[in-house]
Amino acid sequence: MTTPALYHIRVQDHLDRNWSQWFEGLTITHESNGESVMAGPVRDQAALFGVLMKVRDLGLTLISVNRVESEPSRLDLKGLEDP
Repeated sequence: MTTPALYHIRVQDHLDRNWSQWFEGLTITHESNGESVMAGPVRDQAALFGVLMKVRDLGLTLISVNRVESEPSRLDLKGLEDP
């Protein structure tokens, strides 16, 4: 069994944090520039495409999808949270 890869998926506008469970449990944070970042482990490519299809189905504007090497520390999340 492979270890889930960690991703940051950035979308335009603030996405309500209540959507986290629907997005495979990814943590949703808000940036001061009005963007949202969904971050966390994604078990495989099929699950990643499932999340991206949900972004499409909601009509969200996808800004970026980045695979990260490790879970960001609390300091790395500075600026990704509401003030």
